[in-house]
Amino acid sequence: MMNYPRSPKALLGGIAHLGRFIDKIKLRNAGQIQDYNYITVGFDKYLVDFLTIDPKAFEQKVLAGGTDEQLLAWVVANGKPHSHEEIAQWSQGLLSSGPKDDATRARLQSRVQDVATKRGVPVSSLPPASTWVDAIELDEGRM
Repeated sequence: MMNYPRSPKALLGGIAHLGRFIDKIKLRNAGQIQDYNYITVGFDKYLVDFLTIDPKAFEQKVLAGGTDEQLLAWVVANGKPHSHEEIAQWSQGLLSSGPKDDATRARLQSRVQDVATKRGVPVSSLPPASTWVDAIELDEGRM
C-alpha cells in the first residue's frame, strides 16, 4: 500500500495544498514518492510563490520535525502576510483550477486514462474529473 500525501483539499490555516506539501516533503525524504512533482513545479511552486517562502528553508523546517501548527506558524512568520479573504480566494482558485487549453485538457485526460488503466476499468466508469485536484484525488484513490 502506497503512502499518499494528504489531499490538496485538506486546508491548513485555510490554505489548500499546504498540508499536502508538508506530507510530500516528508514522504520524499523517506524515499516514498520520487516521481511526484516537487517544489519547482505544479501546485508546490504555486503555493511557494503565493506564500513567498523559501522552499529550501521550509523543507529543512519540515524535516526538523515540527507539527502542522508549528509549520503553519513558520509560514506566517516567514512568508508574505495575507488576509483571510486572499487565502480563501487563492485556495478556491487552486482547488477549482483545470485545463485552460487543448494541450492541458489532453494531459488531464491522459492522467485519468492512467488511473483507469491502473484500476483495470474503463474511463467511463470513473467519477468525472475536470480539475487538477480531481485528477490527484482519482490517482490517489480518494475519488
